[in-house]
Amino acid sequence: MVSPGILLVDKPGGLTSHDVVARTRRAFGTRKVGHAGTLDPMATGLLVIGIEGATRLLTYIVGADKTYTATIRLGQSTTTDDAEGEIVTTADSAAWTGVDDEAVHAGIRELTGVISQVPSAVSAIKVDGRRAYDRVRAGESVELAARSVTVRRFDVLAQRRGDGVLDLDVVVDCSSGTYIRALARDLGSALGVGGHLTALRRTRVGGFEVTDAVGIDDLAGAATLTPADAARRVMPALDVTADEARDLRHGKRLSGQAHRLTASETAAIDPDGVLVGVIEARGADVKSAMNMPEGQS
Repeated sequence: MVSPGILLVDKPGGLTSHDVVARTRRAFGTRKVGHAGTLDPMATGLLVIGIEGATRLLTYIVGADKTYTATIRLGQSTTTDDAEGEIVTTADSAAWTGVDDEAVHAGIRELTGVISQVPSAVSAIKVDGRRAYDRVRAGESVELAARSVTVRRFDVLAQRRGDGVLDLDVVVDCSSGTYIRALARDLGSALGVGGHLTALRRTRVGGFEVTDAVGIDDLAGAATLTPADAARRVMPALDVTADEARDLRHGKRLSGQAHRLTASETAAIDPDGVLVGVIEARGADVKSAMNMPEGQS
C-alpha cells in the first residue's frame, strides 16, 4: 500500500503540472495524486504534490503565500505576457525617454502592497466553465475581472540593458492568486514601453522550499513529508489526546475547547504524531473541518 505524503518536486521547464502529476502516479504506483497550484510549462520550480490521503491537505496548501524569482523584459509586449507568445509591440527610442532607474523603481512601488490586478488572459482561470487560455487559443477574446492581491516584496536583483530592451531580474513575495506575468505586463504598460516575462521560477509555497525538492528524474523512491509534518508547515498544530483524536475521527465535537485554538484552521495531531485532520472552532466547541482517512494519516 502506498503511504500518504507530500512530495516536493522541482519542475523543469517544458513540462505541465499535469505532466508532473502523471509521472508521480507512475513512480508511486497510484492514481490518487494531485498538486497545490499550477505552474505554466515555461515556469520552473516548486510544485507541491499530494499522494493518497495527503491530497486532502492540498486545499489548505494552495492558498499559501509564494515566492518567485523572475526576469521581466521591458520594451516588448506579447500576446501571452510571457516569452511563449508573439511580440505585439516594441518600444521605439522615443518611448524610452524618462525610463530611468528611478522611473522603474517608482513603477515597481506602485505594484507593491495590496493592488488590484487583472490576470493574464492566458491564465487557468475558468470563464463559463472553460479555462481562459483555452478560449484564447480558440481565438476568443477574454476579459477577466480585476482581483485584489498582495505583493509583499518586489525587489530588483539585477538589470541588463540590451538592444532596445531592459531586463530586470526580480524576486517577488506575494499572496496566492498573484500573476507575475501580469506584474511584468503592468510595469511595462505604466512605463509606456511594454513588458513581458522571459523567465519564472517558484522557490517557495508557504513553509515549503524548492531547496528541499527532488528533480523530475528522481521521483521513484523519493522521500515524502508525512501529512503531520506537512500540515505543521502551513498551519498551527494542536496536540490532542487519544480520546480526543477518536472523537474527532468519529465526527464528534470537543466541547468547550475552542479556547485552545490560535487560528481559524489548526492541524490536530494525536499522541503517535499522526495527523487526525484539520479542526476549527464552532462557537465554544472544536469540530473537524477535514479528517484524514484512518490508516492513511
